[in-house]
Amino acid sequence: MTSTAKRKLQLETRLADLTGRIGAIGRELGEHQAKDWEDMATERESDEVLESMGVGAQQEIRAIDAALKRITAGDYGSCVRCGADIGEARLDLLPFTPFCKDHAS
Repeated sequence: MTSTAKRKLQLETRLADLTGRIGAIGRELGEHQAKDWEDMATERESDEVLESMGVGAQQEIRAIDAALKRITAGDYGSCVRCGADIGEARLDLLPFTPFCKDHAS
């Protein structure tokens, strides 16, 4: 069984990675050098991909923040709906999940 301290470190490491990724995406979105319409269209397509990646990272950051708050409150590893223990295998895959397998959908 993985300790809560180890899960917390895992979540904090992932949070730092995502924060760095969002910063890189922001820098990339701010660096446009296109001079003609064709290049601008290509850059816009790339921007849409980057923006989508950024949105996904922001969603994961919110989930990690919530998990870290549950750790602080002593509620980590319990389903927020029914209070049942979240399985170890589920936490291995999704350490920030607030739901047991029965309430995941």
